[in-house]
Amino acid sequence: MFTRHYPHWPRGVPKTLDVPRTSIYYNLEVSARRYPDKTAIDYYGRRITYREFQSQAEALAGFLQKRCGIAAGDRVLLYAQNGPHFMIGYYAILRADAVVVPVNPMNLSEELSHYVENAGARVIVSTQELWERIAPLVGTTLIEHALLGAHAEYVDPLTDLPLPEFVRAVAAIPIYGGVTSWREAIAAGLVPAEHRAGPDDLAVMPYTSGTTGKPKGCMHTHSTVLATSSAYCQWRGATSGSVILAALPMFHVTGMQGGLNMPVQSGATSVVLSRWDRVCAAMQIERARVTGITGITTMMVDLLAWPELDRYDLSSLCTLGGGGAAMPEALARRLAEKIGLEFIEGYGLSETMAPSHINPPQRPKRQCAGIPIFDVDSRVLDPDSHRECGPREVGEIVMRGPQVFKGYWKQEQATRDAFVEHDGHMFFRSGDLGYYDEEGYFFVTDRLKRMINCSGYKVWPAEVEAMLYAHPDIQEACVIGSRDAYRGETVKAVIVLKAAARDRVRAEDIIAWAQEKMAAFKVPRAVSFVEELPKTATGKVFWRRLQEEENAKGGAGS
Repeated sequence: MFTRHYPHWPRGVPKTLDVPRTSIYYNLEVSARRYPDKTAIDYYGRRITYREFQSQAEALAGFLQKRCGIAAGDRVLLYAQNGPHFMIGYYAILRADAVVVPVNPMNLSEELSHYVENAGARVIVSTQELWERIAPLVGTTLIEHALLGAHAEYVDPLTDLPLPEFVRAVAAIPIYGGVTSWREAIAAGLVPAEHRAGPDDLAVMPYTSGTTGKPKGCMHTHSTVLATSSAYCQWRGATSGSVILAALPMFHVTGMQGGLNMPVQSGATSVVLSRWDRVCAAMQIERARVTGITGITTMMVDLLAWPELDRYDLSSLCTLGGGGAAMPEALARRLAEKIGLEFIEGYGLSETMAPSHINPPQRPKRQCAGIPIFDVDSRVLDPDSHRECGPREVGEIVMRGPQVFKGYWKQEQATRDAFVEHDGHMFFRSGDLGYYDEEGYFFVTDRLKRMINCSGYKVWPAEVEAMLYAHPDIQEACVIGSRDAYRGETVKAVIVLKAAARDRVRAEDIIAWAQEKMAAFKVPRAVSFVEELPKTATGKVFWRRLQEEENAKGGAGS
């Protein structure tokens, strides 16, 4: 067991943590009993109590079971932006003993169909602004039932807070076979069967990718999810008095745990933004007396760049933290000067349901992944020989702990490849290169896996390449990351065109085509054409050489 970091463990916090042997849903039941009239969700000023939260989750679970035929273990797609529909839908699916499959709402129809087919989902819970993407899949052999809500159902029309247009839009649920409005499903008042899901049952299946094109489902049980929501509560000192700004997307494990499951478990309040907006964030921090923010670097850059920030009272804030990408030293210093708080960085993956490492609040290090949290044994291994590395020796970061997933859905070989036996135990291979220092703090330096980090959104090059190959004029494509001053990294495509298209197709044509086929964060912002792609001795595209050349140039659009 790695213990080098123990001298710097947070004061008053135990080094081991008993994970509750319950379901995730049980936390909502407990908080609703303890704090029935307390605000669970503050959605642009509209307050939803814990009693209302649980009541609506129960009614929706009953509808899923009795009208949609959902049984224990069935996968249900949750395709929605942050808001009450996501949060209530999430707990309703769990209450029905089913499995939440959270999907990025930026995904388009073609991408969405992969999740539906791979997960074997027959039901989708979503909101009306996404209907055009869902429609081609409803009533086919894929989706049998779609539950659709409108964000305006949970918004005070007289609010003075700045709202995204899709949040203001009045309810206009399409009349379509297989579609039921959110209101109708809740109003049916159907009582679900007894909740039977236990700690070792499958609960949540977020998708991730890697070196192969299609995203893979990460199988998490109630217990693996509770391992990190419980850890968040302890590490950050979350209580029923905490008020959390939930602006990170909840389909992603960091936003899911920090903005939804941790607050529910501690009986706290989530102040929810469907989209990041620095003006709205500042107004809500002041009005709701927000005590904690889980964010990413680009959010903090945007907030600090706003000249009007000083007009707002941010004194209620006690904690700032997050991950996704290292916080630049200069920005961390400005945050500390402006807000008076250190940004506490952490590290985790979809496979670990958010954090496996977090910086100790009383002694954080900047641009650092942190130290292994409760019951996590983390090492650094030589990627080739699997020899264990010493301090400041770079290798692959591996870990084992109660939050590690149970494998990839229907991907036995990929699951085997994701683990390595070491020191008598099976460790998950993160795919990230890094080291730990003499005090046991871990630092990420590079990646073994091909991945691009765009403002916290993970882009898997192989997935984008697979979609680009559907373009009739593309012969070969290689996707790499390019440095971007605001987003951290952005997507660049290096393309070989078919002979007949070389004088006709322009970079903007490829970008415009991609915008119609894939989520906005995956679309290449830069395209360059070459006569041929470099190849390895075995004939594979030598993507690393292209990446190194791009890194040397140091910018997008080169």
